[in-house]
Amino acid sequence: MKQLIAITGLFFITLNTACVNHKPITDKSNSNSSHSDSALLTEKYWKLVELNGTPIIWKEGWTHEPQITFRSLDHRINGNGGCNTFFGTYQLGSGNSIHLSQMGATMMACPNMETETTFLQTLEKVDNYTVKGDTLMLNKARMAPLARFIAVYMD
Repeated sequence: MKQLIAITGLFFITLNTACVNHKPITDKSNSNSSHSDSALLTEKYWKLVELNGTPIIWKEGWTHEPQITFRSLDHRINGNGGCNTFFGTYQLGSGNSIHLSQMGATMMACPNMETETTFLQTLEKVDNYTVKGDTLMLNKARMAPLARFIAVYMD
């Protein structure tokens, strides 16, 4: 019985320590800026439907549909290019500006990787975003959207 109490106590001490040490990352440089659309951007599964003006059509050899998710708690992004998963961080600025950084991806070889390669290269160019209803557009300057996504909701 004493062992059970000791193990339970140790568990709660460990849990409390873990919770205290894991604080969300905040961007103090932009703490005064307003990100009214950031709630529309984050915590959604965004399915890629168009890349550089070309509609996305499922390719043989893909393991997942190309998509991206923005997490507000730690300013992380993750997604899939069709074959490989990718990840990184993002920072929001004024006027719906966005900066993606610390990007990485798994390196599996799959057939039909042209879309994935273009998708990942496109993410490196993005400097702003627009959310209209269930559509997200990642843009460079005032050019036509580089990537267009639709929100996918679970039933």
